[in-house]
Order: sequence, then C-alpha cells, then structure tokens
Amino acid sequence: MIRWRRTRRFSGSDASSPAEPAELGFGSEAYARLAKNIDAALTKARDRGRGVVAAITVPLRAGIDPLEHISTAREDDEPWTTFIQPARNDLSIATLGAAAVVEASGEGRFADLARNCGEMLEAAEVDDLFDDRDAPPGSGVIWCGGFAFNDDEPWGDAWHETRAAQFVLPRAAISRSGGDQPAARLTVAIYVQPDDQTNALLESTERLVERLKLKADLAEHHAQPLPSADNATTASSAAPEHYENAVLRATELINSGAVEKIVLAREVTLRREQPIDVVSAVRGLRERFPECTTFAVGKDDRAFVGASPELLIRREGRRASTMALAGSMRRGEDNATDRHLGEQLLASDKDNLEHAIVVRRIERTLGRISAWIAAGERPELVKVKNIQHLATPIRAQLTEPRPVIELAGLLHPTPAVGGEPWPEVSKTIKTLEGFDRGWYTGGVGWMDLHEDGEFHVALRSALINGNQARLFVGAGIVGDSDPSDELAETETKLQALLPVLRRC
Repeated sequence: MIRWRRTRRFSGSDASSPAEPAELGFGSEAYARLAKNIDAALTKARDRGRGVVAAITVPLRAGIDPLEHISTAREDDEPWTTFIQPARNDLSIATLGAAAVVEASGEGRFADLARNCGEMLEAAEVDDLFDDRDAPPGSGVIWCGGFAFNDDEPWGDAWHETRAAQFVLPRAAISRSGGDQPAARLTVAIYVQPDDQTNALLESTERLVERLKLKADLAEHHAQPLPSADNATTASSAAPEHYENAVLRATELINSGAVEKIVLAREVTLRREQPIDVVSAVRGLRERFPECTTFAVGKDDRAFVGASPELLIRREGRRASTMALAGSMRRGEDNATDRHLGEQLLASDKDNLEHAIVVRRIERTLGRISAWIAAGERPELVKVKNIQHLATPIRAQLTEPRPVIELAGLLHPTPAVGGEPWPEVSKTIKTLEGFDRGWYTGGVGWMDLHEDGEFHVALRSALINGNQARLFVGAGIVGDSDPSDELAETETKLQALLPVLRRC
C-alpha cells in the first residue's frame, strides 16, 4: 500500500493567479513552489541514494481540452495517455512524458505494481489536494497505464514493445471536469536524482510548459470533421470459419460440463494508404461513443485506443464500484425496433445466463474483502451507438482501502472477457483463438496519490501502428451459443471502430 508524506496542502493563493496576462496557472509563484519541492526532494535523494519525486499542481482555465494540449505538445518519443468520459461530468484526463516507469509481469504483477509505485512515492515532495475540493478526479500526481489480458509478457509480433503491466508517472498531467462546476488542474512531476541540479530541472519544466501552450487566451478547441475515407482494406487474421469452428468446440466443452462459459475473440487488420491519425481517432471515438470511456495509450506512431463501455473497478476511499456487462444485441434502425430488440435481450435465456455468471463471480470476489456488497436486482440495458448490453451495477464497502490496481487484479479477468471457471478456461482460450490478445480485454486506467482511481476493460479497441490497425472483438459463449450468431455479433462490434479508423 502506498505510504506518502504530505508536504503541503494545495491552496489557490499559493498558485499563480488566472488573471496573469501571459500564462494561466504557471507563473513565478508556481515555479518558486516547484523549486522548493525540488530542493527538498534533492536533499532526500542524496540522503537515500536514489530518486525522489517532486511535483506541484496548479489551476487551469476550466474550458480547456486536455487532449488538445497534450496532442499539440507531444513529441515522437514521449509516452502519452488520455481517458475521456463525457457521461461522467465530462471528465477528461491527458498525460505526457514519463518521470518514472514501473513494470511487472507474472502472477504477482498487480501486487508488484502497487508495491513499487508506493516505494517510488514514499518520500515524494508533492502537493496534497485534500483542501482542493473542486479538483477533478485524476488531479495531482497519478500513475497511468494498463495491463495485458495474460499475466506474462505479450508474445505476438504486434505487441513486441508492450509489457504485461506498466504504469507511467507522467511529466505533465491535465485533468478537467465539466458540468455545473467546471474545473481543471495541471500537475508537473520530476523524478529527482541525487546528482541533479535544481536550475536544470526548472529549465526543463519551463520548456515542457511552453510546449503545452497554456495561454490564458487559448480558444477552446473545436475538433474538425473527419476527412473522407481513403482506400482502406480489412482482413481477418484467420478465416471467419475458424471463429465459427472455435465457437462450436467451445460449446462442446461447455455441454460436456468441463467449463461454464468461454469468451472467444477475433483479430481483424485494417490497412490504409496514409498513416492513421491517432488523435483524430480518439476524437472520433469520443464523439461517436459519449456513453463510453475513450482511451489511448501511445508512443511514437503506435497507440492502443478504444471506447470501452465496461468499468472494471473504481475506488474512492473504501467505496468500490464496478459493472457486470455481458449479453449483447444490435441496435434498431428506429425507436420501435430498438425497443423491441432491447426487450428481446432482456428476455433472452442465453444472454441472461451469460450475464448471471459474470455477476456471480464479481459478487463472490468483492464479497471476500467487503463489509457489504450491493448489486442491481435485475440487469438493465446499456445502449451505445451500434450495440446494447445487459448491465448490472455493483457497489461495495471495502473492509480496508486496498489500492485500486490491487482490486483490478482481484477482478481480472471477469467472466465477461475470460470465462468460468477461469483456471480451466485459461488453458483453452489461447488454443481456440490462435492469436495474442495483448492488452485487449486487459485493463487501462489510472491511480492517484491516495491509491484511488479506476480501470476500464479494454474493449472495442485497436492497436494502431502507422498505416495499419489491428482491431479486436469477442463474444461470450455458453452451451446454446450458435456459431453463426456469435460471428455476427463480432461483426456488429467491429462497427464501433472501423468507420472511425477508415477516416482519421
């Protein structure tokens, strides 16, 4: 568990005033505060013989778009992330650079991440935002990143630069919320080494802030419409018949009593004449799926992007919340047809069985570490642009405030993306699918200084690399699943990303 030291409380009077004509939030007083934190961190680093984090947080104009600032400032070799939730008070988080990186693999990867992140921040000289009640979620020092579906390092060629689990402590992180009380914060962080010099670190920060173009008169960005599609081709990594045969073999295993449910995924490659604009893809997903969490984890011309409808875990103190999401149906072309299809989904024995398996596992897992747990009495419909799902919100009161990344590890993989029982299913999925999922159906998200945060299941996602993208979709298989129906469901899910990636 992270143990950290409060060095000072955030105060609006400590930060530079938004009235400054040239810069918003990062003026002389902010640099003075940062210099003080760097000096203190430098003293600790020399005493300890290893690096110490120094950071400050300042207010920004509430109307900014974090994605646009980060995308304008980023350079080819810098890692960056974004998490955008229009339906959650228009929350938007974007990060740039890496002050520190923590990686882990194997069965203990989640515990290792939690421990190593805690050790990294053990002596940190940072702002405590306890008194800043208007700060959006994700403000202050945060770790951001994600993890793969499997415990071990991804083995497929497409994922050769990707770790089994990775957290980045960004050099710059911007969080913004909208609604009735909009607010925005910028945090800059430095990993101070024993031989560093304060002035050099301040100069480096000044160059970073200048790149972010945080000007008081910056007009709010309005994303341009996506251009016309160029000549793009798509091809399945394996023939569609391969997926249908895998579904058939899965149903045979289920009906034999060996397992209860198996989730099977497909991989489809999109190739374009021109490189895919990753930021345009993120904008397109944000606009097309406002009900979802749009995410991107990128570096150079590579990025893992998606629009996930499924919350894996959110922790706020001892409160934990998640959502069971399983069972799908296409949307109707008109309201009457859409309602009819939704009613069919709610009444479907096959989909309700698939959904109940997920709810049962989540309740059992969280119940072991909670004082109480509450789930919806019956599934409800969650509708996104091209598909609707059965969903059950689940809340719990933890007996102790475990790190959110640890909670993610306890829940992952839920039967919504893996199967039930997992030990038996895990031996079967790789054989039936025939490809490496990488981070698809893993998790992406963030954790703050208090170990609060959230992770989303990496669904409706694609790995972009230059002019090609690998798209991943899947479906839950139970005993009476029909192979052609399950293939059709994956085709429907592909339509979440394909139209966007063809045109960005």
